[in-house]
Amino acid sequence: MEPTSPPSPAHQPAPSAPTSPGWAPPADADIETVARAAARIRANVEKVVQGKSEVITSAVVVLLAEGHLLLEDVPGVGKTLLSKALARSIDASVRRIQFTPDLLPSDVTGVSVYDQGTRSFEFRPGGVFANIVIGDEINRASPKTQSALLECMAERQVTVDNVTYPLESPFMVIATQNPVEMEGTYPLPEAQRDRFMARLSVGYPVPTAEIAMISQHGAANPLDELEAVTTTEELRKLCSVVAAVHVAAPLQRYAVELVSATREHPELVLGASPRATLHLVRAAKARAALEHRDYVIPDDLVSLLQPVLAHRLLPSSEAAMNGRDVAAVLDDIAARVPVPSPAR
Repeated sequence: MEPTSPPSPAHQPAPSAPTSPGWAPPADADIETVARAAARIRANVEKVVQGKSEVITSAVVVLLAEGHLLLEDVPGVGKTLLSKALARSIDASVRRIQFTPDLLPSDVTGVSVYDQGTRSFEFRPGGVFANIVIGDEINRASPKTQSALLECMAERQVTVDNVTYPLESPFMVIATQNPVEMEGTYPLPEAQRDRFMARLSVGYPVPTAEIAMISQHGAANPLDELEAVTTTEELRKLCSVVAAVHVAAPLQRYAVELVSATREHPELVLGASPRATLHLVRAAKARAALEHRDYVIPDDLVSLLQPVLAHRLLPSSEAAMNGRDVAAVLDDIAARVPVPSPAR
């Protein structure tokens, strides 16, 4: 027998509006609405994560571009804290999946269980049935378990026992991982990395931020007092505004030329995919909206080359021997590809 429909977030009542001071439901969203909402989210996250405004801004860009985010860094620098703070800033369903070596794919996607009382199969949703999914230490799980995220990240749906279940919009995966050189980790497959719109490194805090962290985190968990500043309904409207940001034809060609250059560069054995081109343009639209613009300029694309493309590329052995990393190659590409004149 076929499984029954899951009690997924799509079948739950809409979340209530946030109660934080100064918040009001949006009317018809526009670019200024997007910029104001992004500023609220950034300010909210910065209450918990100090001294990382650029990283937080990039995370908000990925959120508004409807992408998925990979946070890679050494343990203890605040990757999970940033993920939780961003998730709590939105009044949405949030699930956390702790990736461990014994985690099964069915723990992620869900499983059909036979109910002897009803003599039918019942689908029990896995951790991905939420608006925001926090995958903690994703590269500690086996590649087989990691691959359970491929369909839901690319197609916003889950297929179990030949039955497809849609995931509610907005849907975002925020995954953290330690560097692959560390003990007990598995490298993410190329197909998995390609589904993340951007990879960010949190980095160590500056001394002043670390001193403030001692007093702030010493008494209580600052996440406990963090309130939502937007809703899923507003976020859907903001994302639709971002998607409508104008990209002129010369800039579309410029984006394609930047990505195509990675496929032809002699120091790379694996270039960026066409999905990377789409992610680069979508992220550039979100960055433009945060800058109060309804059109993309070349700087939007160039500034996003590192976070959007670097994790998809593989340097050649010769480049590694010469001390040339992916970041240096992308800088070379940005300097070599002709920049078109800004146009709306």
